[in-house]
Amino acid sequence: MNQAGVIAAAKAEPRFSDIIYERIVEMIADGRFPVNERLPSEPNLSVMFGASRPVVREALERLRADQLIVSRKGSGSYVRQRPDSSVLNQVPVGSLADVQRFFEFRAGLEAEAAALAARNWQVNDKVRIMAALAALEHCLEVGELGAEEDQRLHDAIAMATGNQFHMIVREWFKPHFSIGMSVTRSLSLKRTPLHVRHVQDEHAAIVEAVLARRETDAHNAMKTHILNARARMFQGVEAQSIDA
Repeated sequence: MNQAGVIAAAKAEPRFSDIIYERIVEMIADGRFPVNERLPSEPNLSVMFGASRPVVREALERLRADQLIVSRKGSGSYVRQRPDSSVLNQVPVGSLADVQRFFEFRAGLEAEAAALAARNWQVNDKVRIMAALAALEHCLEVGELGAEEDQRLHDAIAMATGNQFHMIVREWFKPHFSIGMSVTRSLSLKRTPLHVRHVQDEHAAIVEAVLARRETDAHNAMKTHILNARARMFQGVEAQSIDA
């Protein structure tokens, strides 16, 4: 598939299950489905959304994977945490599920890039990576969003792989990378300074492992960071959750 085909596939019309998924997220975010409360049954949700039970089941499976709901055997599905409503305002309608899927894609892609960067970086790559990390640190200190600076750090690590295809993929899907980073960083600004520092510490751990040429540590640090970013999208500004 050529570049146009890849991008067209990524922009395909949302599936009905993704639309239902997003509507349930909205209802959790605005409190219609409160934390710790049981969701309506699959048959009732099917009626509510005018969808078949398999379609509703697919949406619920996605919600479980994203840790918004949890199933209790013989009891049904319960709301596990309440995301901040601003999440829904920052992504195109019907694309929230794909934003989460893209985090899954990034976790594999960027973890491999970090490991390869640890093996292959050159002096100019080190300068570029350290400058990007410092710029991100400055954003933290002055309370700026830092989405572009975050993007530059990840770009610098991809460039340090010495494999042009990592940069080509980042260019192809630049809007997807940007949306995820903008959402997670805007949510971070609403949270405590300790939370923001923790995110920056994740970046520092990646850079430290890459520049120390510890490939496995770089891989694991990047994967952990991306999956944590995915989870942070739905953690809400105030911690509200129940154990699975």
